[in-house]
Amino acid sequence: MSQQAILPRQQASNTSEATIYKILFVIGLCHLLNDAIQAVVPAMFPILEKSMGLSFTQLGIIAFALNMVSSVMQPVVGIFTDKKPLPFALPIGLSFTFIGVLGIGFAPNFGMIVISVLFIGIGSAVFHPEGSRVAYMAAGNRRGLAQSIYQVGGNTGQALAPLITALIFVPLGQIGASWFSIVAAFAVLLLIYIAKWYSERLRANPVMVKKKNVGASQETGLSKEIKKALVLILLLIFARSWYISGMTNFYAFYGIKEYALTIKQSQLFLFAFLVSGAFGTFFGGPLADRFGKKKVISFSMLGTLPLSMLLPNVSPVTAFILLVLTGFILMTSFSVTVVYAQELVPGKIGTMSGLTVGLAFGMGAIGSVGLGFIADLIGLQTMITWLGVLPILGLTAFLLPSDQKVWEWNNKKS
Repeated sequence: MSQQAILPRQQASNTSEATIYKILFVIGLCHLLNDAIQAVVPAMFPILEKSMGLSFTQLGIIAFALNMVSSVMQPVVGIFTDKKPLPFALPIGLSFTFIGVLGIGFAPNFGMIVISVLFIGIGSAVFHPEGSRVAYMAAGNRRGLAQSIYQVGGNTGQALAPLITALIFVPLGQIGASWFSIVAAFAVLLLIYIAKWYSERLRANPVMVKKKNVGASQETGLSKEIKKALVLILLLIFARSWYISGMTNFYAFYGIKEYALTIKQSQLFLFAFLVSGAFGTFFGGPLADRFGKKKVISFSMLGTLPLSMLLPNVSPVTAFILLVLTGFILMTSFSVTVVYAQELVPGKIGTMSGLTVGLAFGMGAIGSVGLGFIADLIGLQTMITWLGVLPILGLTAFLLPSDQKVWEWNNKKS
């Protein structure tokens, strides 16, 4: 083959390996705005409990409606868009969120609240798999970092929930939710820009997605080893999601009851947990790029265990410190599990993103109802105490195949 023929291929390869930080930061910002809107729902729980007289179980049902719709639809959207990418599904999805957040602000009863959060769940289900694909396309050879930039946007948006409660819902009440329609509209505009870049990328290299799917499409099925690894990853996501669900939905009530905190003070405790989690999400990707994904996942779960067990048995000041440490350590694995699953089944970026992130939402949804019921049944303090034991399931991380083994499996496929 001539030198002239080789050179363009090398240039194309180098271009494909370049990390496009501008796109990563914009999609990360969109993720922040999307998840900040989603965070409006649990942020309103203390307000709705008082204004509508809702029980913990009813609050759990609201969270279930939001997260379960997102959970069920994310893998479906991912599977469909793996076959046929839909760039403009991103702004269309956020338009559903726009409708939902307006509905929450003016909902007169429990039923309308549930219907409104279903719209937000649909918007989230469309956004996450395609947002993850955009991050993958812009990642170059820095997949861990790229996924962290994308995911930290979402975790930062979730971390804003306590501030939203303290600064907006406490003074304004339920109607304050309607203000977030402005946030949704801004996110739609940003996603139109992303969708145009996405479309141009596909037009410039129409075989790009197909090439990445060749290895997976030629497979007659997943091997037993890969299926086992996926089951282990999903079990770890279950443990992490239930713990986070318990903390984000019910720890504010625990602080009010056990420490005599005000609503604003309890939200600051929760804010510390979520913000440190956002930092953990960001640093998890680069740490995985350097030390390996399996090591970061194992450290994330087992490092959390002693802190989470101590948390219900300490003073308020110590609890605040433990919340910061727990949030950071636990969430270092958030983006890493997504990348790990994507590399287990290469070519199925949307499917694996929808499965892992969608399952996190789904497990959080089930956890919201289940933990709310348990809190009503045995008491909030007892539920929070037993919740701290959940990260012990992180021991299963040691059974995951090493990063080198996953690479060898992929290399055989190619």
